[in-house]
Amino acid sequence: MLELRNITKRFGAVVANDRVHIAVKAGTIHAIVGENGAGKSTAMKIAYGFYTPDDGEILVDGKPQPIRTPHDAIRLGIGMVHQHFMLVDTMTAAENIVLGAEPGTFSSLDLEGAEKQIRSLSEEFHLSIDPRAVIETLSVGQQQRVELLKALYRRAHILILDEPTAVLTPQEVDEFFRILRRMREQGKTVVIITHKLDEVLAISDEVTVMRDGRVVGVRTTGETNAAELARLMVGRDVLLRVDKGDAKPGSVALRIRDRSMTGNDGTRRLDRISLEVRSGEIVGIAGVEGNGQTELIEDLAGLVDPARMSGVVEFEGQDISRLSARERKEKGIAHVPEDRHRRGLLLDSDLSENSILGVHYRKPAVTHSGGILLDDAGIRRRAEEIIHDFDVRPPNPDLHARALSGGNQQKLIIGREYGLPPRLLLISQPTRGVDIGAIEFIHRKLVALRDAGCAVLLVSAELEEVTALADRLLVIYHGRIAGEVDPKVATREEIGLMMTGGGAKAE
Repeated sequence: MLELRNITKRFGAVVANDRVHIAVKAGTIHAIVGENGAGKSTAMKIAYGFYTPDDGEILVDGKPQPIRTPHDAIRLGIGMVHQHFMLVDTMTAAENIVLGAEPGTFSSLDLEGAEKQIRSLSEEFHLSIDPRAVIETLSVGQQQRVELLKALYRRAHILILDEPTAVLTPQEVDEFFRILRRMREQGKTVVIITHKLDEVLAISDEVTVMRDGRVVGVRTTGETNAAELARLMVGRDVLLRVDKGDAKPGSVALRIRDRSMTGNDGTRRLDRISLEVRSGEIVGIAGVEGNGQTELIEDLAGLVDPARMSGVVEFEGQDISRLSARERKEKGIAHVPEDRHRRGLLLDSDLSENSILGVHYRKPAVTHSGGILLDDAGIRRRAEEIIHDFDVRPPNPDLHARALSGGNQQKLIIGREYGLPPRLLLISQPTRGVDIGAIEFIHRKLVALRDAGCAVLLVSAELEEVTALADRLLVIYHGRIAGEVDPKVATREEIGLMMTGGGAKAE
């Protein structure tokens, strides 16, 4: 149904796709997997007309087609649902679906006729969407259904989905897979770009694996496994599970009591949160993004105006509620932010300069404690130690942070924060946008830090990650702790229900 034949695409000196050949059979679900920078998204954006290949050709239903723009792709029945939805929050589902393909005449929009057609599609594919619902009132899972309907409304019979489950709860993922299977049964062809190997094995018929801009393997899903796919992606064997023993918790390092936050718009972002984290344990926080995780971690790191907060934060028995970020760091509280570009790095500064952010006023960054003269040799030594200990590639302290891949940027930040050394680590989305090999490395470092006696508060949108790493798991919903579960025994369904406010359980 869709074939990319010998596709090559360059961005300056970077070869993103090198003679790529991908063949997607009609009426199947085809997964494309690979590390960041492997070229999988570039290849599919070429199929959808976002990029024009430097060489090669695209075939649709066996015929070569010059796809130069998304309009060309849509005309040929190709639709794409992006990882970050392309929806206007203040418009209805129907208005978003017809945007750019409005029914009726220039002077008379036939929205009623469009709504009727959308309801028919919704019923046919069991997508359950009210065409008149305003986007901002819909859940993330419902918004994704709107994106699918947008493609189906344009008569797409080939659907390209980029990381489609990135922000869905387990229940939403299960329902989404049921929808995809139903589409396959009705003759649609689906391409999924993803990094979640368990989902690849659960939903796809065939898998194309890419590495360094090339296709390195094609497998029938029923004849492969996660270990083989990971080995093809990385080029070596990868440990796919978190290898850790039981925690040996010590005294309470962090205690939060009735902590609340009011947003600039007057709404409650955190609502009377209370929790404890002990030294030598990892406490995980699970929840659908946007339920207060970001605000909680930034509050604990000292990045929120104390005037917006109420309640108490204690670290090692001392009230630190009104201490600055620098004062907290001096006490041994390290912070790995969820947005490494906005909060973690100076992208146009080199790795040496980035290695001293937050500790630029003390040794080895300055010639002597309290001094104002930078010690260039000391700074470089610190950067070289981080690069070596955390396997940052390429290992060049003079390189700008912008030149690193997402995984190597993350390793640089984690290495910098480990250098405190921390007694409490606040870490958000530790492996977001990180290659599978780097994920294994970061997980190993987190467990080693816990075993060395550090207290760790971990936030992750990846449910598998947070349940595998956490010794205790809290679920957050609408700025409140919905309950605590044992990650060793709690099911995905139970946690997912709590993530959407449908249940609560205490240890």
